Amino acid sequence: MSAFTAVDVIRTKRDGGVLSDPQIDWVVDAYTRGLVADEQMSALAMAILLRGMTPPEIGRWTAAMIASGERLDLSAIDRPTADKHSTGGVGDKITLPLTPLVAACGAAVPQLSGRGLGHTGGTLDKLESIPGWRAALHNDEFIAQLRDVGAVICAAGEGLAPADRKLYALRDVTGTVEAIPLIASSIMSKKIAEGTGALVLDVKVGSGAFMKSVDDARELARTMVELGTAHGVRTVALLTDMSTPLGLAVGNAVEVTESVEVLAGGGPADVVELTLALAREMLAAAGLPAADPAAALADGRAMDSWRAMIRAQGGDPDAPLPVAHETETVRAAADGYVASVDAYAIGVAAWRLGAGRARKEDPVSAAAGIVLHRKPGDRVRAGDPLYELRTDDPSRLTAALATTAEAVTVVAAAAPTPTPLVIERIG
Repeated sequence: MSAFTAVDVIRTKRDGGVLSDPQIDWVVDAYTRGLVADEQMSALAMAILLRGMTPPEIGRWTAAMIASGERLDLSAIDRPTADKHSTGGVGDKITLPLTPLVAACGAAVPQLSGRGLGHTGGTLDKLESIPGWRAALHNDEFIAQLRDVGAVICAAGEGLAPADRKLYALRDVTGTVEAIPLIASSIMSKKIAEGTGALVLDVKVGSGAFMKSVDDARELARTMVELGTAHGVRTVALLTDMSTPLGLAVGNAVEVTESVEVLAGGGPADVVELTLALAREMLAAAGLPAADPAAALADGRAMDSWRAMIRAQGGDPDAPLPVAHETETVRAAADGYVASVDAYAIGVAAWRLGAGRARKEDPVSAAAGIVLHRKPGDRVRAGDPLYELRTDDPSRLTAALATTAEAVTVVAAAAPTPTPLVIERIG
């Protein structure tokens, strides 16, 4: 008979107490095995959201989630390993050019990624726009591709942190997604279990991010850096602005197209800036500070790495991508300057057009999305295009147009200086 009960663990945290190591180990293991019910774990998650956790509690909770499954062994890889994780944003396609770029510079990148939910896009959804590309790899395929190509973007295997998989789904439907201890332990349990030697965290802050304030983003970043360091993973974090969508494309196929433009040496300035900033951090953390990612973009090595990565997972890098059948262009009503583009509104509109999902099992449209024609600071004339909505289902346009009605603000005077893309470095 167990020394603990779920109700006793819930009460401890509900009343502001500190969970003991044995309590944490028991409740995570028991929930994974189905001995603690969803409604009980829901109550505990809400108590954690309201009462918080101490750093030792978060550390033990993360370790318990790692222990719920397997840990990948990357010792057969003859390059240093480095990974990146973003907390999610709008137009955040950075993983796509970043992974092959860092591989082209000499590191191996074991990038386990996820799918979009709500207003934030998912890396796997974007890549599945490419004909033939597959997200699911067995562990031996994952290791072989990492060794041979140096770059993998795929779904996490069923065996990695299964406790997190159950708890993540529960948090999404119980209003506890925002609990910083649970966000940090969710992200870090998977990243530590995947076996990478170095990790760079891109913690988004702003209207299009889960963290709306710099203080909350900083707390989350510090918590994750401490967790990674405690588990022997060289970890740093960048706080980056997500008040404006990244780049000009928001969706699935349109973001793949923009990523390929970056790999070809072009692309929007903000996407290039953040890709290079994160690449330099990853390479430094992997012990390759002399590598020059800008040169790898310019000379074609990054593009070669991308093509090899896509082919290795069954995709055709030369195949045409899906194109939406229905489009609607929104134009400026008056002369002026673009003062802001609300990332959250654009993200929700892209979701309404079919680019995202309300539930994990929902399908997504590869062709749906939004293409911006102007960014903050740009001058516009009346009648100039501001953005274009794309969808295969014309019935979706009305709701999307309503969502974006006030997404782009145009002012008569010159727009204020935008917030720097990289706000702060932690670690």
